[in-house]
Amino acid sequence: MKKEERERVFHTFPPFYEKDSKILLLGSMPSRKSRELSFYYMHPQNRFWRVLAKVLEEDLPESIEEKKAFLRKHHIALWDCIESCEIEGSKDASIQNVIPTDLTLVLSNASIERIYTTGKKAQELYEKYQVPQGNPPAICLPSTSSANIANYTEEELVKIYQRIKSDENK
Repeated sequence: MKKEERERVFHTFPPFYEKDSKILLLGSMPSRKSRELSFYYMHPQNRFWRVLAKVLEEDLPESIEEKKAFLRKHHIALWDCIESCEIEGSKDASIQNVIPTDLTLVLSNASIERIYTTGKKAQELYEKYQVPQGNPPAICLPSTSSANIANYTEEELVKIYQRIKSDENK
């Protein structure tokens, strides 16, 4: 398999949030597919939407508009820790030379009560760049990426992500 070249990529779409968003889920950097489609977790092999739908006992949202309605209903905001970085394809492990996002926009305009990162790389980046800015600690959830299939089945992810549901109801 041919090794992908490292390239500088930019986050090309805004955070998704509403004034009444209570939960902020932060990834690292959108995948190439998500950047192409201008929304979060759009690679068909990523288990994010299937896991959230099971946790929140909803039908699987298919279109971007259905996904936005789903997030609104459950007061969930989405964004990422990285504004720009060098990366090989969509591999978090290859991320270098990070320019972090400024979370002020979401945190000052929404009612965020809990912050979760979706994967170890997102947690590492959050702790390195956002916590020193005075942002509250985040809770690390496992990545739903297909690259994490060997570590977590979809059923295991659903059990772990149940924490969002219990926090949503607080």
